[in-house]
Amino acid sequence: MYELSVTRLIAAPPAKVWDVLTNRMGEWWCPRPWRAEVERMDRAAGGQSLIVMHGPDGEVNRHPGFIAAWDEGRRFAMTDAITGDLEPAGPFMLGIWEVEAEGSGTRYTARARHWTPESMAHHKEMGFAEGWGICADQLQALCEGA
Repeated sequence: MYELSVTRLIAAPPAKVWDVLTNRMGEWWCPRPWRAEVERMDRAAGGQSLIVMHGPDGEVNRHPGFIAAWDEGRRFAMTDAITGDLEPAGPFMLGIWEVEAEGSGTRYTARARHWTPESMAHHKEMGFAEGWGICADQLQALCEGA
């Protein structure tokens, strides 16, 4: 398996982390000064998603996807390999976001699984560790804040 991942131990209960993870995506989904708008998020396996990322210089990146899994309170997974009405697309990755109770807090893990070692290497070169790490830090700050 060709996987990259980030994890954080968040000092908040799993229910709170899940709430922030799924209901406040626009606040943590991409590294600032970028911002994200969730235009669609069908909260069920087989649903569709559309997240639009806006850059500080007017950049707009639309990310349509397919919900591969939605296990309420535990994890969700999305891929860009399927869009629209089950239309195959050029796959880059399968993203998996998970929360699990650990001690008095929550273990958050985000994984990016790739079809080939080349696509994983490309994602790594794009700055996966830094970018997804910043997003994890932003999520953690939201969860541990007020």
